[in-house]
Amino acid sequence: KTIASACGEEANTIEEVYEPFLVQEGYIKRTQKGRVATEISYKHLGINPKGGFQNSIFE
Repeated sequence: KTIASACGEEANTIEEVYEPFLVQEGYIKRTQKGRVATEISYKHLGINPKGGFQNSIFE
C-alpha cells in the first residue's frame, strides 16, 4: 500500500503487474518477512545496502 500511495497506483496493480515483473527480473524476492530488494536492485540504483550484501547458501 505504501508504494501504491507514493506512486499513485492502485495496490492491486502493484501486486498483479509490477511485482511479478520485478520478481521475474530478480529485483525483489519474496521472503517469510515480506518483500526484499536484491543485490541486483541495489546495483541498478547505485546504492549499497546497510550491512552489505549477503550470499545465500541456497543461491
